[in-house]
Order: sequence, then structure tokens, then C-alpha cells
Amino acid sequence: MRASRFISERLNFRGRITVAATAVSFFVIILSLMVLGGFKREIRRGISSLMGDVQMTASSLSYYGEGEPISADASYLPYLRECKGVEELTPAIYRTAVVKNGSEIEGVLIKALPSADSSLTVSIPSTLADKLGLKEGDRMLTYFIGDRVKIRNFTVREIYRDLLRADDKMLVFANLGDLQRVNGWDSTMVSAFEIKLLDYYRRSDREKTKAAELSTLSGIYASEGEAPLAATASSQRFSRLFDWLNLLDFNVLAILVLMILVAGFNMVSGLLIMLFRHTGTIGTLKALGMDNRRIAMVFLRVASGVVLKGMAIGGGAALLFALVQSSTHFLRLNPENYFVSFVPVAVNLPQILLVCAIAYGAIMLLLLLPYIFISRVDPSETVRIK
Repeated sequence: MRASRFISERLNFRGRITVAATAVSFFVIILSLMVLGGFKREIRRGISSLMGDVQMTASSLSYYGEGEPISADASYLPYLRECKGVEELTPAIYRTAVVKNGSEIEGVLIKALPSADSSLTVSIPSTLADKLGLKEGDRMLTYFIGDRVKIRNFTVREIYRDLLRADDKMLVFANLGDLQRVNGWDSTMVSAFEIKLLDYYRRSDREKTKAAELSTLSGIYASEGEAPLAATASSQRFSRLFDWLNLLDFNVLAILVLMILVAGFNMVSGLLIMLFRHTGTIGTLKALGMDNRRIAMVFLRVASGVVLKGMAIGGGAALLFALVQSSTHFLRLNPENYFVSFVPVAVNLPQILLVCAIAYGAIMLLLLLPYIFISRVDPSETVRIK
């Protein structure tokens, strides 16, 4: 057995406060990672469920109104569905409109999807319901502005929580057949395809790459008379929302650095106290011929055990919190400000282990500072022979 290991196993570290402070630091580090991951997951899933991860249209102008329709039986559709990473492809029609209830008027973006629900029924966001004073079962007079004004009297089927707005217009869900009739299209005509991707591809860079690939496929496999589609990733469509997520990345990075420094300097102070207590031991080891590096290894082994203990305690507490929060949602948020109604958590074990390893390495580097103290201990002053 190596001498440094033998001696370190027999040294007592009386630093419960240091262990507790290290545990708190790792709790905050791991919790920050899980909450950030939870926010990203919930918001991306919300966007995907409302608008898809990639939207494909015949032209950028066709998104908002009558525009150029595309065929729901296009020859390139099988290739789009079979593209790696594509989970689901859904035809959709988008149309801007004005809705009215009493004296209240609001502009909306109506999105029509294939649905088994009754004709002339809609699902509206809670924001619109509050502004117009609508509730489920109420009638909603809707005006479609074009070459001539078309009016439909929809029934509110459902009120959903508003996660986002499409270009500052509230999103209303309708039946595909209703908007095909409003636009004067047959049952094969739509204005866009919405594509949901697998979770792995729901990152800004991967979404953009996949959007470019899908657009290329539509051009390669389009038959004569079919125009290739333009594909737009949701991270491009809702850039402000994703900028907010990127800002959270920066905030979490600042928290990680701060917590690592706090844990590191707590450990430095704890190790220095231990060194002061064992000045005589250091002097004796030097008198016996042990050099400064090996003596430092003795105390670094002890400190390493303390860091690992604090990491285990803090990590266990964070994972327990994640389990309770994910099952009960006891910590609530205002969805008007945070887009979700509760604090979301997502456990990404490889990411947590990587960050903990980096934090452990950074703390151990900081613990090299007390090496200066060891090098200055003089055996002739610390060892007393009685």
C-alpha cells in the first residue's frame, strides 16, 4: 500500500460544514441543469404540438392566406415521411382572420388540421377567450378578408392554454374541411405540411439541417408540375422564444461557474484548517523524508473524499427533488411569464455526470493552492522532541 494512501486513510477531517456547503453547491449545479433541460423540453414539445418542428410551404407568402396551395397527394410525400428523424407529417391550412364577440375584435391565425371533430367548431387559446369573454359552447363570429369578405360562425369546442403566438396573432384550431371550403379548394389542397421530429433532432442546429434536407428531398422527387417546398424550422419561426432559451443557457452557465467557485473555496478553507491542525504531522513526515508532493497527495486524498461525499449527497438530493417535482408539480409558475405552469425538470444523466466531473476537476485544481502552505512548513520548528 502506498504511504500517502495509508496515511490519508487515518487522518480525520472534521469539516461537516465543508461537506454540507459542497453538497449544497452540487445540489444547485445539478438542479440548474435539470430545470434548464426541463424548460427546453417542455417548450420544444409545446411548439412541436402546436406548429410542428418543421413547416413546409409552397412559398413564404402562402403561410398567411389564400396563397398558392399544394397537393396533399404530392409524389414526394412518401420520401418526406421516410426521412430519418421524421416522426409525423400532417397537412395543414393557415389563414388569418378577424374574430368578433360583441364590441370586442381580435386578429387571429386560424390553423386547420384533419380532425374527427364536428364542422364549424374551433379550439381557441385562453388569451383569446379572456379578451373576448368566450367560453366553451359559445359562438364566435369570424371574418376572412380577401377578394371578398367571408363570414363563418364557429362554435368554441375547447379552450387551451396559450404557449406561444404566431407572429403576434393568437392561434385558433379549426377543421381542415372548413378552411378548404373558405378558400374554395378541393379536399386534396392544403397550404403547408407540418413535420414533427424525434426528440434527438429538436435542437436549433439539427432542426435547421433537417429542414434543409426535407426541402431538398421535395425538389429531387417532385414530379412534373409540382413545385419544391420551402422548409422552415420552428427555431427560425420563433426566434425570440429560442433567444430566451439561449439566455437561460448563459444564466445557468454563470450559476455553474459560481457554484464551482463557492464549493472550491469552501474546500480550500476546509483543507487549510486541516493543514493547520496537522502542522506537526506535516513536519514529522518531512523529517522522515517524504517530499512536499507526496505530503500534498495525502491531504488531497482526504479532500477528494470530502468532495465526492458532498457530490453524492447533493446529487442524491437533486434527483429526489426531480422525482417529487415531476410527479407532483408542487412548485408552480405563472405561464404568462414562463410559458409553463410548473417548474419542469429533465434528468439528462450523461450531461449531469459530465458537469460533475468538470466541477470535481476544477475543485481539485483549486485545492492545489494549499500546497504553498505545505512547502513552507519547517520540520525543525514543528517537530518537538520531549
